[in-house]
Amino acid sequence: MTTEQKQLISATVPVLRENGILLTKHFYNRMFTHNPELKNMFNMGNQQSGKQQTALAMAVLAYAENIANPGVLMPVVDRIGHKHVSLDIRPEHYQIVGRHLIASIKEVLGEAATPEIVDAWTAAYVQLADLMSGHEANLYEQKISQDNGWTGWRPFKIDKKVEESTEITSFYLYPSDGGKVMPHIPGQYISLRVFLPEMELYQARQYSISSAPSSEYYRISVKKEKGTQIDTDGKISNYLHNFIQEGNKVDLTAPAGNFTLSEELSAPVVLISGGVGLTPMISMLENLVEKNYNFPVTWLHGCRNRSVHAFKEKLDQITQMTDHVTQHVFYDVSTDEDTQQGVIEGFLDIRKIASLPQFPDTRYYVCGPSAFIQKQYTDLIALGIDKEAILFEEFGPQLLQLN
Repeated sequence: MTTEQKQLISATVPVLRENGILLTKHFYNRMFTHNPELKNMFNMGNQQSGKQQTALAMAVLAYAENIANPGVLMPVVDRIGHKHVSLDIRPEHYQIVGRHLIASIKEVLGEAATPEIVDAWTAAYVQLADLMSGHEANLYEQKISQDNGWTGWRPFKIDKKVEESTEITSFYLYPSDGGKVMPHIPGQYISLRVFLPEMELYQARQYSISSAPSSEYYRISVKKEKGTQIDTDGKISNYLHNFIQEGNKVDLTAPAGNFTLSEELSAPVVLISGGVGLTPMISMLENLVEKNYNFPVTWLHGCRNRSVHAFKEKLDQITQMTDHVTQHVFYDVSTDEDTQQGVIEGFLDIRKIASLPQFPDTRYYVCGPSAFIQKQYTDLIALGIDKEAILFEEFGPQLLQLN
């Protein structure tokens, strides 16, 4: 890109701040009209809720704001790259997206989209596409270079289906070809794809792997979403709960994601989860226990009540048998029995835990709904925790801008 083109991109930042979502809504509508086959690759629930349009608008704005030095966006590029690789997005898809994005800029801005601005954004998109596809090529290469690694969609069978609470069920997934799998890094997710007859579409969702690393299988633990808006959020979770049985097949991609347990940990670890956000944490905890990790591990978990507390018996067993593992449980509504067992009533509040580790190099892993993550992040910062020590995973399109 030329200096003049970068200046033109920077000049469009105010327009993107005000009309970014209008642009992305137009873009998605245009793309799905001309290339309806791409609906099989996108989460149509996030399309209907508007989350995907918002996430894209924020990403485009961030790119424009940093057009002079897009390298500062590498943490974002890495996170999005993992998601794209998990959905088997390839370089040719960037060409389709670019064509519709540039056309949308022309159509939304109208006369304001001068040839110079269109040329500048075309060059900017080519630069971004090269950055993204290049990074994703490295991620694909990493997968196929590992033992039992693969890329693309691979058929798996449901070997076992286990209820973990009144709303969370675990699915044990084994390769249909009888082969091995690439052991995941605790905290990673897999993409699962099924065909939904009522939509006449394939739909994929990401689910954190809830088992310790294994070369035999993956386990995911899925919350059944309820309510009147299941058509926009929870299609796949309900399909898995209601229709998928042991012996059925689904398609998976290899593990992905950068919300992971570091191999270089040498200090206490704090896991903070809300609701189904405990799924990557149980993988982390089981892995630390298996490795006989010698530093204290503290797990704080919050959920509505005992009936929805998945893996409760397993966690109680781990804390009873492992001296350096402790847990603090918060229920929105607790019983006398819960209180006697040490449960704290109310929303998870780290300020109520006097023994929260704050040693140098301690890592704090946070996972749960957006509002939950925001509160825990704010409270940790207020305690003097360095923001670089806080890692979080927001399910769905990332909308939080914390780090």
